[in-house]
Amino acid sequence: METVDPAVAEDGTEAGLPREALRTAEALVFASSGPVSEAYLADRLPRGADVRAIMETLQREYAPRGVNLVRVDDHWAFRTAGDLSFHIRTDDQEPKKLSRAALEVLAIIAYHQPVTRAEIEDIRGVQTSKGTLDVLMEAGWVRFRGRRRSPGRPVTLGTTRDFLDHFGLEELRDLPGLDELKGAGLLSGRIPPGLSVPRPPSDDGFSDDEDPITQMDLEELGLLAPRAEDEA
Repeated sequence: METVDPAVAEDGTEAGLPREALRTAEALVFASSGPVSEAYLADRLPRGADVRAIMETLQREYAPRGVNLVRVDDHWAFRTAGDLSFHIRTDDQEPKKLSRAALEVLAIIAYHQPVTRAEIEDIRGVQTSKGTLDVLMEAGWVRFRGRRRSPGRPVTLGTTRDFLDHFGLEELRDLPGLDELKGAGLLSGRIPPGLSVPRPPSDDGFSDDEDPITQMDLEELGLLAPRAEDEA
């Protein structure tokens, strides 16, 4: 198998990585309409290929270009460089604005997930309408993720990979902390003493008091239409 020189190849690729694997990974991500998982890449690259090392090498190569390779959780995608996005934005691409209520709910879910609707209302101090959650789900940023092991078995909510992708985050821990929110002017000067911003989990695994949500759960809760019986 052909590899690059011990130092650095003329095309900028790093030592020890198969040139063909780099080219194949680049083509697979370029041809996809959405973020490509590392598992998908591993199935299509030479056996034993270090997918993360290959993708991080490509990421560094694309960093100074007009198109960047970005990681979203364990997926990869090409995106326009952030400082150039205004060049390709057109008038008919006006982003949909969320209501203040929807932004508050989205922030609570992002920082407190897994979180139930009752817990969201407790944090906000007001009821949350179904329409607000519907808007966030239609945007593809929020999903039903599990059921809490507590009386009533309430459904838990969490963010999606599309949420990370839209806001330019590699993982949940990239969400801004208290100091970053202050610096961006997103918190007023009258901040309650002792206020802290919770750090989201580092992964999307289920918590100790949470079970995965099933198709049957969603049907029983009226969140999905019942599946049609198989025809004989």
